[in-house]
Amino acid sequence: MRDVLSDIDRWTERGDAVALATVIQTWGSAPREVGAKMAMTADGEIAGSVSGGCVEGAVFETGADVLKTARPTLLHFGVADDTAWSVGLACGGTIEVFVEPLAREWFQALRECLTAERPAATVTVVRGPEQRLGRKMLVTDDGPVRGTIGEGADELALAAARKALAAGQSERVALAVAEPTEVFVEVYLPSPALVIVGGVHIAIALASLAKTLGYRTIVVDPRKAFGAETRFPHVDRLIQSWPDEALTEIGLSRSTAVAMLTHDPKLDDPGLKVALPSPAFYVGALGSRKTQDKRRKRLLAEGLTEAQLDRLRGPIGLDIGARTPEEIALGVMAEIVAARNGQLT
Repeated sequence: MRDVLSDIDRWTERGDAVALATVIQTWGSAPREVGAKMAMTADGEIAGSVSGGCVEGAVFETGADVLKTARPTLLHFGVADDTAWSVGLACGGTIEVFVEPLAREWFQALRECLTAERPAATVTVVRGPEQRLGRKMLVTDDGPVRGTIGEGADELALAAARKALAAGQSERVALAVAEPTEVFVEVYLPSPALVIVGGVHIAIALASLAKTLGYRTIVVDPRKAFGAETRFPHVDRLIQSWPDEALTEIGLSRSTAVAMLTHDPKLDDPGLKVALPSPAFYVGALGSRKTQDKRRKRLLAEGLTEAQLDRLRGPIGLDIGARTPEEIALGVMAEIVAARNGQLT
């Protein structure tokens, strides 16, 4: 949703009706992931993509019909379908796309969650009785439930949303109600954030690369010379505090990665004592294997557990034979992306 948000804002501000297409399920080597979005107006403006180009034409035509009829439509494209071949989906994948008129009240409520970086889940009826098709609920961790799926289904839909939020994973769910009903539960987690401890040369390149990949960037260094604003004019936040104090203030979540780059135990160790027990999805630290061994012994003696220390990626970054600060930053960012996508072993 975030990649089409600004376009939808612009269109709705001028009063345009908007159709929204969402990939709700994929099989095989589908070109886009579940949750990929494409928004469109009746005048032919398009934002986002549901297939990387394969089925956009067919989805746009359906979107135009949806805007005329106000009735959502579920589309299926697969290698075995003549329709799929005609629109170019010859890559071996199969996708289902739900196309619906944008519900502005729901969109504004979701937008508030995205802006505030609050976890949320939306539940949309994608298959079932016509009177339920397209109905929505918005569920947050700490706020009221908005919307309704229909009598007898809300409790099951809420349970599915809570489960998906806890797992951080969108999914399609069949609700065990009298009239067969399928919902798409889409999870929106806060934008990924990268906390870099240590305003060293590598940090400058790493922060720039992370921003390019859509990460919020925070640099922490109590040393004024290293944590100067002139060195990091492009980061979202610069904190000139001791790492343990700064990490506690930030509040690390499962959407946070932490990269310790100072190579100084006086700074790295206090920060690691906060980061490793936290929900952060990635914690890495600069230093050779010998340095890592010494660090592990120190932190074990200071109360961290073996399991917590096993989370530490060190030496930090994938081994790509990096030599320059920019190449080291690339290796670090590659490892962070791999961790976020569940590809680290």
